Amino acid sequence: MLSLSMIVRDEQENLDACLRSVADFVDEMVVVDTGSSDGTVAVAERWGARVHHLSWPGDFAPARNHALAHTRGDWVLVLDADERLLPEAREPLSQLMGEPDTLLITLLRREEGARQSPYSAVSRLFRRHPDLYWSRPYHAMVDDSVSDLLAREPHWRIRHCPMPALTHGGYRPEVLAGGDKARRLRAAMEADLAERPGDPYICAKLGGLEVSEGDRARGIALLEQGLRHCPPEAHPERYELLLHLAIARAQEAPAAAAALYREALALPLDPRLTLAAALNLAALLLRGGDLEGAAAAATAATTAGPELALGWYNLGLIERQRGRLEAAIAAYRRSAQLEPDHAETHQNLAVALLLGGDLPGARSGFRTAIRLLERHGRGGEAADLARRVGALVRLEAAG
Repeated sequence: MLSLSMIVRDEQENLDACLRSVADFVDEMVVVDTGSSDGTVAVAERWGARVHHLSWPGDFAPARNHALAHTRGDWVLVLDADERLLPEAREPLSQLMGEPDTLLITLLRREEGARQSPYSAVSRLFRRHPDLYWSRPYHAMVDDSVSDLLAREPHWRIRHCPMPALTHGGYRPEVLAGGDKARRLRAAMEADLAERPGDPYICAKLGGLEVSEGDRARGIALLEQGLRHCPPEAHPERYELLLHLAIARAQEAPAAAAALYREALALPLDPRLTLAAALNLAALLLRGGDLEGAAAAATAATTAGPELALGWYNLGLIERQRGRLEAAIAAYRRSAQLEPDHAETHQNLAVALLLGGDLPGARSGFRTAIRLLERHGRGGEAADLARRVGALVRLEAAG
């Protein structure tokens, strides 16, 4: 028996699609509402969920544990309302749950709207066991209790679903811009760090946040501290520490940053989880003039994540620098197919077509780029591009 376990609040817009994605896969739905003022509860009940109510306890772990306590299945699948189960993952997940020594199945989650890190690994499907529970005040996880249980009962195994199992919309730029998620996460991270200084997971999250917000000195200190305390087998934490440390050092010490990216890529992780390191390494090597190394890193990225437009765009930039015009055009076209609203892709494709003598194709590409720049509120850039290329390719001509 498989139980769905969820905590929700004001998720009327998302919940219907989430529950539809698992309706004929799970055997029961347990939804804990933490104070919705919209139609969330009605949506859950319409899908047959057993709805329980809980005043928000202040962080996610106790809320998730409250929902877990109401489940009755042998297995528990935990979703957020902005996540969906992919239908093609059902059969492999069923097979993995059928293995008697499986304790937890790590799920590969596709992050919608994330151009650089489109996948993450989440521990969201596990055997219901009295010693498994959620911990951590932010990014709540069962991993700590799993590690403790494995130390006592080493016969259990952690399995990995070989294909993407979930999609997640919560990291789309428009979603993040609409709330105070970063502020709340920072406060929780700081409190957690005070209790567990040097914890690799906390140092990776807070160190990465500091680097992204401009406090490189503190970010680097946290990341280096996390690496000193990171056990060799903690591959996801080590990867994240190395990635953010490389990002922090890329401008002032590109050789050191490249070494960190390569160390991150050498970890035994699914290549889809290390796409950011491959993409960043390719861009770093391109800036440094190492075109062969850049091409190798970009090709690795497009092999691991062929559905990622940024990988093909970067490969196009590199191939053009290498003088491989046909390969650059092919890469740009693949990127444009995957992300048709990216103006820079169409602009670079147009330049490559112009260099190759395809004037009608170049004219069309420049027109598309100008139109997209205008649509995205970048009118000055659109006008500048039109002035620079208008006479050259006669933008006003038919075709």
